[in-house]
Formats: sequence, C-alpha cells, structure tokens
Amino acid sequence: MSNRRIVITGIGAVTPLGNNVRDTWLRVTQGKSGIGPITLFDASTFSTRIAGEVKGFNFERWLERNPPLASATRSTFFALHAAAEAYKDAMLKPFSVDSRRFGLYFGAGDSGIDFDPFIKTLMVSFSENGACLVDKGKYVHHSPEHMSALRELESQPFMTATHLTRLFDLRGPVSNCLTACAASSQAIGEAYEWIKRGDADVMMTGGSHSMIYPLGVAGFSLLTALSTRNEAPEKASRPFDKKRDGFVISEGAGVLIIEELEHARRRKAPIYGELVGYGSTADSYRLTDMDPEGRGACEAMRIAMAKAGIGPENIDYINAHGTSTGVNDSLETRVIKKVMGEYAPRIPVSSTKSMLGHMIAAAGGVEAIFCLLAMRDSVIPPTINYEEPDPELDLDYVPNKARPTAVHVALSNSFGFGGQNICLALRKYCHE
Repeated sequence: MSNRRIVITGIGAVTPLGNNVRDTWLRVTQGKSGIGPITLFDASTFSTRIAGEVKGFNFERWLERNPPLASATRSTFFALHAAAEAYKDAMLKPFSVDSRRFGLYFGAGDSGIDFDPFIKTLMVSFSENGACLVDKGKYVHHSPEHMSALRELESQPFMTATHLTRLFDLRGPVSNCLTACAASSQAIGEAYEWIKRGDADVMMTGGSHSMIYPLGVAGFSLLTALSTRNEAPEKASRPFDKKRDGFVISEGAGVLIIEELEHARRRKAPIYGELVGYGSTADSYRLTDMDPEGRGACEAMRIAMAKAGIGPENIDYINAHGTSTGVNDSLETRVIKKVMGEYAPRIPVSSTKSMLGHMIAAAGGVEAIFCLLAMRDSVIPPTINYEEPDPELDLDYVPNKARPTAVHVALSNSFGFGGQNICLALRKYCHE
C-alpha cells in the first residue's frame, strides 16, 4: 500500500438545515430539526407525510449561468451547489491544478421519474370500457408524445457526475456509485484509494440524492421503514430512543475535496483533517435487514481502523449510521460494542440523522463533514429526540445537546440497504 497521505481541503453541503456548511453546522450544534410536512407533492393519502426537504434553494441562479441544466434534477442541482462551495473552500481555481490529475468519485442517487408526462400518458391510456386499467398498447403508443428525451436522460444517476466533470473541468478518473445509504461514504473511500495508489492527486467526492417524490416515499412506506409520526415532524427522527418508529426520508448533498498531502501543502490549501482508513464489506444477507450478527458491519469498522493504524482506545467519536429504525439502531449498538470492547461505553456515539433525516445516497458525505467539523471546533453533535432510553441500548448517544469535547480521531458508519457496509476513519491533521 502506498504511503501517500490524503487530506480533506474543501467541504460543501446542501441540507434540510441550510444551503451551505456554515448554516447547517450551526443548526446541528444547536440541536435543530430540519424535518417538516412534505410540500413537494400532495402526500395527504400517504401513511408518512413528513420529510427533510431542502428549503429556499435558488435553482434560478444555476439556470441563469448554465441553461443546459434546464432539465436537470433536484439531486444534480444540490450536487453542483455543494461542489461549488467545496471547490471554493479548497481555494481551487481554473487551471490552479492539473485537471488530468483531478478526478471524481461520486454517490449520486436517482431523482425519480418525470411525473407530469407520465401522468399525461396514463390519461390517454385508460381502457375504453371505463375500467381503471391502463391499456399497455396505448401507453407505449402515446409515450413518445409526452416524454422528454433530455428529462429522461437527466433522471439517470450518472448525469450528475457528467455535469460535475463538465462544470469543474475534471479530466482525471471518474466514476459514480449508487450503493443505497452507503453510496457517498463508499465514494469517499474509493476516491481515497484512487489517490492512495497514484491515479489522481485531487478528487471531488461525496454524494447527492432526492427521493422525496411519490414512488420514493411510497416504496419506503411499503417496506414499513418510515416514521409515521406526522403530527410532530421535528420529533419523528429519534435514533436509539425506545419509541423510535422508522427513519425520515430526506434530501441534499455533501461534497468533499480530498487530495494528496504534499500536493495540498504546495498550493497552501486549508486542511480540515486526514482521511486515514476505509473499510468496505457486504452482508450477503437480505435486502433491508443487516446480518443479524453484524458481521459485515464489524468487519468494515475493523478494516478501516487497521488501515488507519488505530485501535478502540484511539477513537474519540463515532458518527453512527443511526437511522431511527428498531433493527438498525439495536444492531449498530451491538456492532460498536463488539468492535470497541471495553472502550465502547466511553466513546461518544451520535446520529445526526436525528436532525437531518436520512439523505440516502448523500448521507455519508454530510456525516463525514460533521466528523471534520467536530475535530475543528472540538464539539460533538447531539442525538436529538432522545427522550426514553431503550434498556437494550446502553452506549453514550450524546443526548439532545452538543458536547464540547476534543476530537482527534472519528469514525463515520454507513450501512446501506442491500447489505453494503462502509466505515471511514478520519484524524485531526497535525503539522509535522
């Protein structure tokens, strides 16, 4: 393994708590919730009618500067905005680095089907006898009249990466992954590996996603994965609490600029921290459930720590996957106890999904940013809505209030649907 060291030099975010890192982090450390009623579509007939929507986002700003984005999805706009913030934060400018050595590994999620033309096509496809059945032949025949080639293309996850490479002149290695809730953490880990082995000097990485559309919310509802605490949205996401009843779907983006240490030093870039370990495993178990013994999750954490050359005694903070579902929170607690052993009760573990909801493919990128800011500001973000302890969950979940604490080493867990397990190890950067 190469001894190249990888540091984070820029960060950007769009979340339900703010359209930049500063506002998001301020509200996270204040224990604010970004969850509210769904406004992006009429969810009145849904069992879950709440979500973590991005608020006050200026789409027009991007359209004015880039008319080709007219058909782009919410997910793409969030990615571009967060990427622009990270790019500027890293003190990057056009031609300031060799674009052939500047790559992209992203975790972009889908943004759903284009509902308007879909509905228009359905309206002319009902059976002539008046039954509520769609005539498949008519549907296929009329689809080209209402569908937009560009809009259909833009719904594909790879298009977000395409726009990012074009607008930021990224000519190095490029890839996109969509491994459910683990996507942006996996993207960060793979970007780390690309720099480590010398394929690039700088990488833009992280993820974006927006699944707050009818089929997205309906799908998770049918899986009984979502909270139905509709009357108190801000209280709905309650990781590790005894009365948790599911996660809250959310949207946004988290983008990081990572680069080889000496490259960053030469251009006098700001350094937030060092990415020192990456563990990736699969459960090979079920679609929605983790392995009941947590074997894949345990192994991912152990791999990340081994690559970082650290042990349980070195861990100051764990940003948990912490979705607020009964199974995930219980199993993640057991996993942490298995991996950390006697040190587990001493390590602060918090879930920032309690405030943001679950941003799916974007979640890990934002949570890695929170680990870096915890190091910078010596403050651990809280798990809000922790009101009634679950007797089976007995770790330090940093309940309800941020905690002033020095953080030198942090882990960020992302455990996705389908059994993808990712753990990132981050360390405070020290000048040598």
